[in-house]
Amino acid sequence: MTSDTRLSQPAPIRFTGTLSTIEDATLVRLPVQASEQLPSRGQVAVHASIRGHDFETVVEPDGRRGHWIRVDEALQRIAGVSPGDTAELTLQVAPKWPEPDVPDDFAAALAESPATIRDTWEDITPMARWEWVRWVQATGNPQTRQRRVEVSMSKIAGGKRRPCCFDLAACTDPHLASSGKLRDPG
Repeated sequence: MTSDTRLSQPAPIRFTGTLSTIEDATLVRLPVQASEQLPSRGQVAVHASIRGHDFETVVEPDGRRGHWIRVDEALQRIAGVSPGDTAELTLQVAPKWPEPDVPDDFAAALAESPATIRDTWEDITPMARWEWVRWVQATGNPQTRQRRVEVSMSKIAGGKRRPCCFDLAACTDPHLASSGKLRDPG
């Protein structure tokens, strides 16, 4: 019997969203019905399109059981959209997680760490690497961030494969969130 992997893929999620800004970030909040179709209240890796232009991203939680997507300037130019515009979006849950952008301070700590830490980092899943990066970046305080980088190296050295003790469904971007919830545009 032949299996068809397309049969196990969830149906694409289609919705209309409005681009808005918080601080200097442009984003689209998913409507409740679209967010409810995602397999997690936390981050979800997706293949996406906006106005027919494909891109890969990780949908972020908003801390209110919903999600949002960042639309950077390059994607805005390609798709011909800007804040205030309404656009058609399609999301397809990705079968594999992309690699996260590892911030410079975390990357430097990894580079300077013993081989066992680097080996563990390479051995964990991309989703787990996203969680470590997300935890480190979930503070606006430079001292707390530095401490989180150090704690990450220590925990990974101790065999931890994921950070613990933070709400995966919270909005962890300190520039966009207040008390773990995505702020309103303005």
